[in-house]
Amino acid sequence: MLIPFIIPFLVAMFLSINMGASGTAPAFSAAYGSKIIKESLIPGLFGLAVFAGAIIGGKETAKTIGSGLLSPELMSFSVVSVILFSVAISLLLANIMGIPQSTSQSTVTAVVAPAIYFNSFDSHKLFYEILPTWFIMPVLSFILAYCIGKYIYKPLRRRGYTISSKLNQSPYIKALVLIMSMYVAFSIGTNNVANAVGPITTMAFNELNIASGNFVQVMILGTLIVAPCFGIGSSIMGNKVLRNTGKEIVMFGRIEAAIIAFLSASLLLVASLIKGIPTSLVQLNVAAIIGIGIAKLGHRNILRKTEVKRFFIMWMISPCISFVLSLSLIYIFDYYQIFKIY
Repeated sequence: MLIPFIIPFLVAMFLSINMGASGTAPAFSAAYGSKIIKESLIPGLFGLAVFAGAIIGGKETAKTIGSGLLSPELMSFSVVSVILFSVAISLLLANIMGIPQSTSQSTVTAVVAPAIYFNSFDSHKLFYEILPTWFIMPVLSFILAYCIGKYIYKPLRRRGYTISSKLNQSPYIKALVLIMSMYVAFSIGTNNVANAVGPITTMAFNELNIASGNFVQVMILGTLIVAPCFGIGSSIMGNKVLRNTGKEIVMFGRIEAAIIAFLSASLLLVASLIKGIPTSLVQLNVAAIIGIGIAKLGHRNILRKTEVKRFFIMWMISPCISFVLSLSLIYIFDYYQIFKIY
């Protein structure tokens, strides 16, 4: 019993390493792009904030991933391993290309695949709660950032306010941007850690016959194992993704960096704490960066950048990879009766 139980945990740790690499960009791209923090310090701060967010606010999203789309009874050792492995591979490909990818979208599609295969798919949750959130939140992030940049921040600079340049150099603004980066990492903990912990927790209840009242305790135990891997992934593979997001889309100042971080993290927290909806912080963050960038430089200068085009292409491809891989492996495992081994 111990060996099959360890396998999905190892896969979850591998997934978390990839999530950490991808999540570093939306958390610290603003602070890194505005030259507030050294690159070497980012993994440690990122890992601590993610862990705190997972423990404090990760329960609802973990429930959604663990039982909201696929019947909890089907979350066996093999099914959970397939789901987590499929997500990890899709994220690994994105990290190799240096593109920040939506962990939540890849996870949801990986969970939907076995749900469809076993005729246990909850379409209402996906089509009426999750998908609308995926479309509305990035658009809202873009609109808010664009409006703030065009109608508040940019007019102040045009009127010759020296306060803008002075504020950008203020140690208080530097501290604010760093706090906002930690705030973003905290919001990642409330949402993205659940992508690994949710299936693991549900699996533990099924396979170990744990009482239903102990959900929080089991989730915390899973988080203690999974969350530190985010910092490891950030250290190993986060640099390329960080540079692409922080410097190659638009060079922004520290005040704009604080706006970007606050908007994306706040919107993610709303999705996590109120509805427990797994949502893409990467897309919220990039949408805010593009909104600020268009307000400053115009849409032609931003949307023509190759990095932006590559982001959109990978965002469409990666969830498809996760779905197809998950469905294929589920079929193979079922065909060869692998589900009955454990």
